[in-house]
Amino acid sequence: MINVNHLIFTYTKAPQPALRGLDFAVEPGEIFGFLGPSGAGKSTTQKILIGLLKGYEGAVTVLGKDLAHWGGDYYERIGVSFETPNHYLKLTALENLAYFRSLYNRATQDPKALLETVNLAGDGDMLVSQFSKGMKNRLSVARSLLHNPELVFMDEPTAGLDPVNARRIKDLIQAQKHAGRTVFLTTHDMMIADELCDRVAFIVDGEIKLIDAPRALKLRYGQRRVCVEYGGDGRVDRGEFPLDRLGDNAEFLQLLRTRDVQTIHTQEATLEDIFIQVTGRSLS
Repeated sequence: MINVNHLIFTYTKAPQPALRGLDFAVEPGEIFGFLGPSGAGKSTTQKILIGLLKGYEGAVTVLGKDLAHWGGDYYERIGVSFETPNHYLKLTALENLAYFRSLYNRATQDPKALLETVNLAGDGDMLVSQFSKGMKNRLSVARSLLHNPELVFMDEPTAGLDPVNARRIKDLIQAQKHAGRTVFLTTHDMMIADELCDRVAFIVDGEIKLIDAPRALKLRYGQRRVCVEYGGDGRVDRGEFPLDRLGDNAEFLQLLRTRDVQTIHTQEATLEDIFIQVTGRSLS
């Protein structure tokens, strides 16, 4: 779906490149996470992929065609949800979607139904200038899906959302994958990436440090140990045991038989732990 080879980009008058030879590919039907702190090069990469930034070095192919050779028909096939919403504030939500709907040649979704999917069904006749940041973000997500694109770019799609609406947007993103679409997800929220992404790329200072599936990363970088919390009489004790041949560990089995076990969990690393370990940088 996307092929990027040795992508380099330098902003005018910048002392050094913002992107320093990126190489990655995104497969059809996957949710690909592009993860890193502010200033890492995430948004620059996305702006190149959606055609907002020109003058890059390297080769970029999207939907089987050199990005430089795409014309206006490119936007019939991709959808974009920006981190900073860019709606017409003097129009209502329905009017915004109706206007953008009119720009496409291909079949589009019903605006009212789309607003329902992002929990804005009751706000369709409200001026977007009266929307909160979270409402504007949800409207952006709806607009990105209006024309049933094959490839969707989403930049921090759950930013500013409460847990209920964040869950709704995450379910909607997963629904795109189940419908056979590809999602390029740019974020610094490792919990969202861990939950949604088939693979993730770690980017720092314009360079990709690692690409793999979240589960594979956690298995590779986590400790093969099991932590057990147990107690009684108001106190909690903690024990750790090797995961290998756990069923033959006499001490572990004795604890299960004789103590009041409260929790058992493996000592897997979080994506944020792994990011810091691999890059030496935090996400803040």
